[in-house]
Amino acid sequence: MSVRPPRAAPRPRRFALILVTALAGIATAALVSVAVAKTFTLEIAKNATVSNITAPSAMSKTENIAVNSKGHAVYTLSGESTSHAKCTSSTCLAAWPPLTVASGKKPTAQPGVKGKLGVWHRKGFNQVTLNGHPLYTFSADKKKDAATGDGIVNFGGTWHVVKTSASKKASTNTGTAPAPPSSPYGY
Repeated sequence: MSVRPPRAAPRPRRFALILVTALAGIATAALVSVAVAKTFTLEIAKNATVSNITAPSAMSKTENIAVNSKGHAVYTLSGESTSHAKCTSSTCLAAWPPLTVASGKKPTAQPGVKGKLGVWHRKGFNQVTLNGHPLYTFSADKKKDAATGDGIVNFGGTWHVVKTSASKKASTNTGTAPAPPSSPYGY
């Protein structure tokens, strides 16, 4: 009686099928992520705390404000536009980091953020704009959905948090503003 050698298991075909299926799944996920990555959304923080760290006992209020995807408040600098940049020094850009997007991303906003979003191609980065005004975050803002830089005067203008048109809930905290503390950022 002769013994047949065992027939080779169809493992190479099974492995190839699993590999092809996995690669197809990865390719599909990559296409979905590319489609998602083509946008950047300016979000809204409802009833966010808005204050000015240079005047800590001054009025603090709650308002609906625009925030980035990490919940950090978004600001504009008065008198600044894409044709008249004010925040150009490394000191300003360190204190007020530009709100940037990767090349090819299209900025969008949740309902309630009024104005037209755009992208300003600056020296080495793409900055989001609102009605032609560059948008920034504030390096001193450490909490999500809180703005501590509203009304700070420096770098040639006044910094304003971007407020939304959604309903507002105000609180009252009044007091006399002390002299602003010194800082390496000029405020």
